[in-house]
Amino acid sequence: MSFHMHLRATATNEVPEDFSSLVDLMSTAWEAHQKEYAAGVAHSIDKDFSHVHELYIMGLDHSDGTNPANNLPIFGGRHIDGPAKDQPPFVILDPAEVHRTADFLQTLSFDERWRIAGTNLSTPYIGWEDENAARKIYLGHHDALRTFYQRAARAGDAVIKAFWY
Repeated sequence: MSFHMHLRATATNEVPEDFSSLVDLMSTAWEAHQKEYAAGVAHSIDKDFSHVHELYIMGLDHSDGTNPANNLPIFGGRHIDGPAKDQPPFVILDPAEVHRTADFLQTLSFDERWRIAGTNLSTPYIGWEDENAARKIYLGHHDALRTFYQRAARAGDAVIKAFWY
């Protein structure tokens, strides 16, 4: 079984508001993922998506209940829950949130975040021949997310996130 996060930029007026319609839309989009990825309207991260979230939030205190931009790239947004408790929700970012996310990823210092989170995120890669493997992987995720969200923001699109388990 594969674990991945699937993101798709979608015109706001085409975003379904119910779980069943989101399943249909995102399942169809997943089948066309390679084509949509090439067109810049889709992106996905296999298994590492929760660790990418950690890269953005580790060491930050949000006990004041705020939902800062660093939460938006992976898990942030409006959740549409499924009928069963074991189904992951779909998450939707409206165009304003997509712009906030794009701005956050554009201005974020990857090197600074890596200094804070890199040791923890590198643990599974200890012993790899390339001692910078983890950093390269996370920098690749960060660059790809930045590019995806910038394209979506320029188009004025919403972003739908599906978590497939």
